Amino acid sequence: MSGSRLARALLFALALSTLLAPVAFGEDPGTTETTTTTTETEPGPAPDPWAETAQTRALRTTAIHYHAIAARWWALMRRPMPLIVPPAARFQSLPEKRRWWKRAWVRKAYWARWHGHRPPHLAAWLCIHRYEGAWQDRYAPYYGGLQMDLSFQRQYGPGLLRRKGTADHWTRFEQIWVAVRAYRAGRGFYPWPNTARYCGLL
Repeated sequence: MSGSRLARALLFALALSTLLAPVAFGEDPGTTETTTTTTETEPGPAPDPWAETAQTRALRTTAIHYHAIAARWWALMRRPMPLIVPPAARFQSLPEKRRWWKRAWVRKAYWARWHGHRPPHLAAWLCIHRYEGAWQDRYAPYYGGLQMDLSFQRQYGPGLLRRKGTADHWTRFEQIWVAVRAYRAGRGFYPWPNTARYCGLL
């Protein structure tokens, strides 16, 4: 009788230890373990290197701006616009291509302006100007720093006269380059007979 009681006690102790084992190791027997797995997202398609973006539009606008500056100076000097030859190697993207064109037109505009500020006989024109009037002289019948009348302006500066009005609205280099056109047309300094003599040009 005592042996059977001992066997039952041992079986009860074994069953109790089996139930208490998860608690002893810090586990909650009433919950199941959940594992979260992260799935890697598939990479999207690579961006198109030739797509138009805000950056490429800004580069294009800048290139057009400097192209216009260069064109205005070369037209004023009555010289043909120098050609721009792209590199033989192909561009790898639209931003690269636009950056190249922007730099090319910035250089062309710089050199056009440099030449525009150095017209032929600059010292002679400045001497004539000293005896003629202010660059903004607007009183008829003679206008500007070289005192050009309307017929002179129509003949040698029709584009400027049409776009900007009389010579007093032109820059000083625009006025000088129009005078250079008359000089090159064979008139020399004779449209300014008195002041050219004062300057020793006649």
